[in-house]
Amino acid sequence: MARAAEPEGRRRGGSVIAYFTSAKFLLYLGHALSTWGDRMWHFAVSVFLVELYGNSLLLTAVYGLVVAGSVLLLGALIGDWVDKNSRLKVAQTSLIVQNSSVILCGVILMIIFLFKTQLLTLYHGWLLTLCYILVITIANIANLASTATAITIQRDWIVVVAGEDRSKLADMNATIRRIDQLTNILAPMAVGQIMTFGSPMIGCGFISGWNLMSMCVEYLLLWKVYQKTPTLAHKSAKVEASELKQLNVKKESDMKPTEGVQLIIEKDVTGFEPQQEKEVGCATRIAEPFITFRDGWVAYYNQPVFLAGMGLAFLYMTVLGFDCITTGYAYTQGLSGSVLSLLMGASAVTGIMGTVAFTWLRRKCGLIRTGLISGVAQFACLILCAISVFMPGSPMDLTVSPFADISARLFENEALPTIASPEPEMIFATGMPNLLNGSIAPDNSDPEMSPESVPLISVSLLFTGVIAARVGLWSFDLTVTQLLQENVIESERGIINGVQNSMNYLLDLLHFIMVILAPNPEAFGLLVLISVSFVAMGHIMYFRFAQKSLGKQLFVCHTPDPKAAPDSSPPGNTSTV
Repeated sequence: MARAAEPEGRRRGGSVIAYFTSAKFLLYLGHALSTWGDRMWHFAVSVFLVELYGNSLLLTAVYGLVVAGSVLLLGALIGDWVDKNSRLKVAQTSLIVQNSSVILCGVILMIIFLFKTQLLTLYHGWLLTLCYILVITIANIANLASTATAITIQRDWIVVVAGEDRSKLADMNATIRRIDQLTNILAPMAVGQIMTFGSPMIGCGFISGWNLMSMCVEYLLLWKVYQKTPTLAHKSAKVEASELKQLNVKKESDMKPTEGVQLIIEKDVTGFEPQQEKEVGCATRIAEPFITFRDGWVAYYNQPVFLAGMGLAFLYMTVLGFDCITTGYAYTQGLSGSVLSLLMGASAVTGIMGTVAFTWLRRKCGLIRTGLISGVAQFACLILCAISVFMPGSPMDLTVSPFADISARLFENEALPTIASPEPEMIFATGMPNLLNGSIAPDNSDPEMSPESVPLISVSLLFTGVIAARVGLWSFDLTVTQLLQENVIESERGIINGVQNSMNYLLDLLHFIMVILAPNPEAFGLLVLISVSFVAMGHIMYFRFAQKSLGKQLFVCHTPDPKAAPDSSPPGNTSTV
């Protein structure tokens, strides 16, 4: 018995060692290190900019606008660069540029924190302004490099490592999203504690040191993954016949996808031969980025999964997420920082549940139907948010113009409001009767303004809907991600996903503009209704895509695709959906 158990133990030990040394696990480890550093930096840079500019959000707003605008304009060019260069070169270059930029930013911020008083006196403060511009510019370069890293690793390397096994690809995508969810919560908490018990300067030093260490480890991990996966060394410059197999049914009586593929083929075949002629003219060189930008958007429009990608992008036009806008609104409703942190933790848990639901639904119903079910689940939960607008405690007042607040400040020179001195968290923690929206009011003598008259029903319904909707949101996100991975040909993965990122940032930018135009709490309910409408439009686009792909079989839930579809599969093969 003991001898029989010994080989069994060796086999188990060998399988464990094989897993921890596999390309898949090394990819996870590298992504975890990269994402941890990214989340720490994105959280800290906003805090640093607020701290440096006298508790004003101006620099943070400028930084957000520059980042969104850069990805919007350069997303296609970044993707094109990913397509035209070898995988290892792209991954290593973007890794070095990203981490080096963060390290340099950290050093500059440390200098500013140390010598801010002296910098203010030099050249009438222009040197300090130059330092701010330098920080925002370098931080933007880091974000662009991070975008390139995400495209090449999450949209290309994962597909190659998974091979023809679509179930393995789905599991890898889900694991990547779980890592994202965990680091979204834990990384800001870690760096926040360092900045709280230390100082912003210590936080800068810690982030710079982390990125230096992480860059070396990630570089080694990328090299190991590259060695363990020989197919990563082969990158098709032209469209191969085997790459043209689509995992969804061809659209009936709609030849646009075929035309799009043909357009890509022609561009790929002819794009490399006349390269020497293109290098002759200076005007052609100047026009090349604009041509690439145009071709990228045209190729994206002609993709068979165009409507699915647009549906995902429309989900970014929303205030129903745990960003600075929603948390700021929660503060105006009397929720404390501790309660918000618990709500963010709950949203991370439901996000992880969404990744689990994705893998289960895909096995049971197929990939396209998973997106449909996820969309219905998300929209059903967001109906609670729409209902919350009309419940007791909602500050929405349609008699108040959404633009009243911004017009008063721009044209009447009204001073910015200041935060009242009483501590809302202490009032919030005194007992259940005080868990109310009006608890931050300093004077409760007026019965109309008493806390008891404004319950928390509205804000409770709002966050219940937001948290519950994360299950459907992340399952839908994974569905569209895998559709892009499986349906976009290898030679176009970079540019198509670059344009997809641009679309996401465009809608995200529009939602910030929407908030800037209507920043007062009375208008937040209107923003919620607009957000729910955009989510509905996004899922309608996806429904149209699913209907064109599956036709009458859309509501026939059956078991999934085989691990690998043969190259000779007929166009009407529905086993992959």
